[in-house]
Amino acid sequence: MKADPFVQARLLDLQALDTRLQQIDHARTRVPQIAAVQEAGSRLQQVSDDVVRVETGLSDIRREVDRAEADVQQVRDRTARNTSRLESGQGSAKDLQALQHELESLARRQAELEDVEIEVMERQESVETRLGELTSQRAEVQAEVDRLTAERDAAVAELDAERIEVARPRDEIAASIDDALLALYERIREHSGGLAAAELKHGRCGGCRLELNPTDLAAIDKTASNEVVRCEECSRILVRTHSDD
Repeated sequence: MKADPFVQARLLDLQALDTRLQQIDHARTRVPQIAAVQEAGSRLQQVSDDVVRVETGLSDIRREVDRAEADVQQVRDRTARNTSRLESGQGSAKDLQALQHELESLARRQAELEDVEIEVMERQESVETRLGELTSQRAEVQAEVDRLTAERDAAVAELDAERIEVARPRDEIAASIDDALLALYERIREHSGGLAAAELKHGRCGGCRLELNPTDLAAIDKTASNEVVRCEECSRILVRTHSDD
C-alpha cells in the first residue's frame, strides 16, 4: 500500500485524537462517584428495608396495645358496674358477697392486664424510637445518594463535553487520509486495543515499544517514503518521521 508521507503523518494526528477519546471513554466508566453512588444506593436499600420491617412490626405491636387496652377497659367497666351494684345494697347478702369476691378477682385480673398493657406499650415505645432512628438514617443516606449522584453527573458531563471538543476535528483529519489507508488503520485499531499507528523513532516501534532488529530497519530504510510499512512484531502501521534519524 502506498500513501503520501504527509498523509501517513496525519495518521499520528488521528491516532493521538483517538487515543485521547479512548482515555475519556475509559475515564467516564471510572468516575469515582459511580462506585460511591452504587455503594450508597445499596445502603439506602438496606435502611429502607429495615424501615419497612420495623414499621410492620410496629403495626403489629399497636394492634397488641389496642387489644390490651380493650381488655383492661372491659375489666374496668365490669368493676364499675359491680361496684355500683354493691354500693346500692340491692340484692341478698349472698349476692352482695359474691359481688365482693368478683370485685377482688377483677382487681387481680385488672392488675395482670395492666402489666401486660405496660409491657406492650414499652415495646411500642422502643420500636417507635428505633423507627425514628432508621427514618433519620434513611434521610441521611438519601441525601448522600443525591449528593453523589449530582457529583457523578457533573463529572460525566464534563467528560462528555471534553469528548465532543476533542472529537470535533476528527472528521476533517480522517478526510485528509486515503480511504484505503484509513480503512487499514481502523481494522488494526479494532484488533490492537485502539492503537493502530505509531511513530518509528530511534529504531523503536511506538506501538509495541520494541526495538526493531537491524535487518528490519535496513529494509525499511530502503523502502520508498510513500510505502506504508508495518511493525513485524505488532503489525501496527509504522509512520516514519525525521525524528527517527
